[in-house]
Amino acid sequence: MIRVGILGAAGYTGGELIRLLINHPQAEIVFANSESNAGHPVSDVHEGLVGDTDLCFTDLLPFDEVDVVFFCFGHGKSEAFLREHTIPERVKIIDLAQDFRIRGDHDYVYGLPELNRDAIRQARHVANPGCFATAIQLALLPAARLGLLQEDVSVNAITGSTGAGQKPGATTHFSWRSNNLSIYKPFTHQHLAEIQQSLRQVQDSPSQGGGRGEASLDFIPYRGPFARGIFCTAVVRIPGCLVSCDIVAVYEDYYRDAAFTHYSHQPIDLKQVVGTNKALVHCELYGQKLLITSCIDNLLKGASGQAVQNMNLMFGLDEKTGLQLKAIAF
Repeated sequence: MIRVGILGAAGYTGGELIRLLINHPQAEIVFANSESNAGHPVSDVHEGLVGDTDLCFTDLLPFDEVDVVFFCFGHGKSEAFLREHTIPERVKIIDLAQDFRIRGDHDYVYGLPELNRDAIRQARHVANPGCFATAIQLALLPAARLGLLQEDVSVNAITGSTGAGQKPGATTHFSWRSNNLSIYKPFTHQHLAEIQQSLRQVQDSPSQGGGRGEASLDFIPYRGPFARGIFCTAVVRIPGCLVSCDIVAVYEDYYRDAAFTHYSHQPIDLKQVVGTNKALVHCELYGQKLLITSCIDNLLKGASGQAVQNMNLMFGLDEKTGLQLKAIAF
């Protein structure tokens, strides 16, 4: 049994982790830390868990009693926490913030299984990818394998309000978000660095010839009038010698062994993935323009579900353990 600790357990990603792990056949939650909610049942905050668990929040940090810790902090807080606290060497860490996603002076493995599955299996520390980053990378990684990302790539993606976290704000208020649409952080979103890092890893690898150059990602994020999910479109200009069946074959091959990412021959929509750890990808060729669509649930495959998927890999379990979730039919 994998003994689990959760830090920042009162937020959306913490709540999703609790929901997943109380039903995980090989995991036991030892503590769910939240200083502001210490002593209160987790179901007081995560009301969907009423009747599912008697777990209470705690302000204690019994790291000696766990095998893995999930960091569900806001961005920048994981690194600060580790400067102030000591976690035993044997305890694995899965960080859901962006603090360690970019390669540097640390040993965190970037936790996108479709890219780094073998490295995740051997990792002691994993940096879970961002939600936009997951959807966009899954759309573009096979194209990078083909060496297609030579010119600027146009990417648009729309996310639900849960992507902004649980703390209410002007752009998450229901009366503002409902029946509304807006952009934010155009061309400057913080997930761009990790996306470029991963695309470079595939397209510039020795097996792909190396040194192919790097296209710019023109990424426009949108706030959507719904709670959860990300729907992404990307447009890539391709050589005239490629035909649709060649491209589809590469996408199918890339995701052939993926536990949750599937190539769809039919156009996709958001409801197919909401409530699941699935990612769907679809391609359509229009002359020399390749339109790629992808969609995920931002709180699951974009955050907590992928974190549990990474935990499964780190502890030698089947990736799908505890994650056989079904989409809402309508």
